[in-house]
Amino acid sequence: MPKQIISTPDAPAAIGIYSQAARAGNTVWVSGQIPLDPKTKELVGGGIEAQIHQVFRNIEAIVKAAGAGLDDVVKATVFLTDMSHFAQVNKIMAEYFREPYPARAAVGVASLPRGAQVEIECIVAL
Repeated sequence: MPKQIISTPDAPAAIGIYSQAARAGNTVWVSGQIPLDPKTKELVGGGIEAQIHQVFRNIEAIVKAAGAGLDDVVKATVFLTDMSHFAQVNKIMAEYFREPYPARAAVGVASLPRGAQVEIECIVAL
């Protein structure tokens, strides 16, 4: 099955040897997004809530470029450097997703690229 690369200037460009997302068949695999502003290529300021919002905006832009919407996200994996921020993820995620919510996992990690506090990847079904 051939894969199609998904790319948009409305989300940060890849900072390594990966794509923003790849489509195979009717599934889109969105790479982990950290809270980089797509215009400045820098981490957003304003603390964890601003970082979480930026991550979801980046994901939304990539999912849109794939021809889908956040309602099509079937699985999300959240990586946090501080699991005490999990409540903020839940609160903010509810602003971007509606029921039925996607499946989700949350993982505590020691560090993330560029000093980010949160990273989220997801799978989209078209």
